[in-house]
Amino acid sequence: MAQMAEEQSEARRIGEVIRQARVLQRRSQKDVAAALGYHQSKVSRLESGRGTEDVRTLREIAQVLDIPPHRLGLATAADTGPAAEPGAEDMHRRTFLAASVAALAAPPSPSSSSSTTAHHDLIRVLLPGTSPAATGQALGIDELRDRLRAVRRMFYVCDYAELEQALPGLIADLRQDAGGGSSGSAEASGLLATAYQTSVSLLLKRADQGNAWLAAGRAMAEAERSGDPVVLAASVRVHAHVLVRDKHTAQAVNMVRHTADQLTGSYDQRSPRYLAAVGLLLLRGATAASRNGDRDTTQDFLTKAKEVARYVAFDQPDAWANFSPTNVALHEVSAAVSFGDAGIALRTARPLMRRHIPVPERRAALWVETARAYSQQGRLADGYQALRIAESCAAQDIRRPAVRELVADMAARDRRRALPELHHFSRQLGVPA
Repeated sequence: MAQMAEEQSEARRIGEVIRQARVLQRRSQKDVAAALGYHQSKVSRLESGRGTEDVRTLREIAQVLDIPPHRLGLATAADTGPAAEPGAEDMHRRTFLAASVAALAAPPSPSSSSSTTAHHDLIRVLLPGTSPAATGQALGIDELRDRLRAVRRMFYVCDYAELEQALPGLIADLRQDAGGGSSGSAEASGLLATAYQTSVSLLLKRADQGNAWLAAGRAMAEAERSGDPVVLAASVRVHAHVLVRDKHTAQAVNMVRHTADQLTGSYDQRSPRYLAAVGLLLLRGATAASRNGDRDTTQDFLTKAKEVARYVAFDQPDAWANFSPTNVALHEVSAAVSFGDAGIALRTARPLMRRHIPVPERRAALWVETARAYSQQGRLADGYQALRIAESCAAQDIRRPAVRELVADMAARDRRRALPELHHFSRQLGVPA
């Protein structure tokens, strides 16, 4: 509880630092947002202490308002190196507990009644001590494995509404099997951990970090019970993902590095499933390092991921995990965007635009990152076209909060309304004018 209070207090402190700097300069939120090239609502969110997942935005606002970076909790050059390892595991377990309490205190409220019910059921099945209703039938491990494969496919094809409805029942049945003491319970724990990992990914798509922490804690516990290093690596990956979303980028980098160091090497002797888990973990490290502004570490993770990708390629919606050379290239695009290197991002993205990418979630990611790069260059028309292509790849994915925020920023920068179609698109997405 103390950790949770500290996190909330730090967020409020940063928001107040930004607000005071703006007020002292007698500038409106709209004026600061215009200088940043963002929608006013983004500045409002920052000042309210809700923060941002993009460290680059905090660095930009520090520059615009002449705020010393350390006052916004931004890492200094000394902070980007390896941190001390002792106590790291205790730290992330305390963070799990604190974030779980926060999730119980402030659950989100999806708009439609059907999505509200599905979301409520998913959160209920994640809560400690909850005994969700299972089917009551003795299900074989093969059937459970098939159902898990089906929900993983739902995620990769961006059918988030169906996924949210399917996860609670699957988790309930897996919990029943994993806790039954049968010979298959260890494997069931591994499947359950994967179901929790999928819940983390879905909740992060919904921008529900609080409950994502809850699911990440569950995933880690079941992964440890399974004793499967592949499942454990995947749980560390989603844990690092939540850390990045909550701006604990240095901790995420250290966690990924520590885990990857124990798994890398002898790739020609490893199973494809093992290699995919390692590769995805390394890509998560690259994302964390790029959000932390650490170019060298980002490149190190990407180089290692490329090496793994020489030996394995899972590139289908029904694959256990989606890792391939294409996915590595997509993360290179994303890293370049995080560093503000829009030209590099677009050059890296161009060959991928001509490549067949079987997984809709990955195709949409390519075009969303391309839109971000165009937006950084002020090419709003090109950015809008990229977003419409992303929508054609995965309509539900384009409606997640992070993309809606990008659309709001782009619309705000089109002050002369030279792109009426962009403003119409923003209204379609429910983005405030």
